Amino acid sequence: MAALKINLRNERFEPLLVLEQWHQVRAEQGECPGAAECIFIGRMRPKASDGSPLVALELEHYPGMSEQQLLLLSSTCCNRHGVNSALVQHRIGKVLPHEAIVLIAICANQRGEAQRCCQELLEALKHEAPFWKREWRADGSAEWINGNTPF
Repeated sequence: MAALKINLRNERFEPLLVLEQWHQVRAEQGECPGAAECIFIGRMRPKASDGSPLVALELEHYPGMSEQQLLLLSSTCCNRHGVNSALVQHRIGKVLPHEAIVLIAICANQRGEAQRCCQELLEALKHEAPFWKREWRADGSAEWINGNTPF
């Protein structure tokens, strides 16, 4: 069973710093890191799908349920691919253009396991995690997003 760390954050975070801290904690706990690591960092796009500029993306969630769902999605993917550990950091609240929204890090014994798990978990978070997203435009208007962008 994989060691999982799931965290929803209302404040801005630096993905590489979070990753370094995660590595340090795992090393202090004597966890074997595995031979392969796959990392994905998702950032807020500065433009909507119609090309208009965005000033923010707001992510709402249902506290408690969201964390439980992220844990379920993560453990399912990790168990399917036999990975050692996973880290998921996800923003909530208002996110500004170019700020990190999500960080996924997967450690496994083989690169294929790490890559497949990271890709699958990313898609699961994108399409199954209970987040409601609203795009804020420069003119002050806002629009809820009905679907997610395909990969």
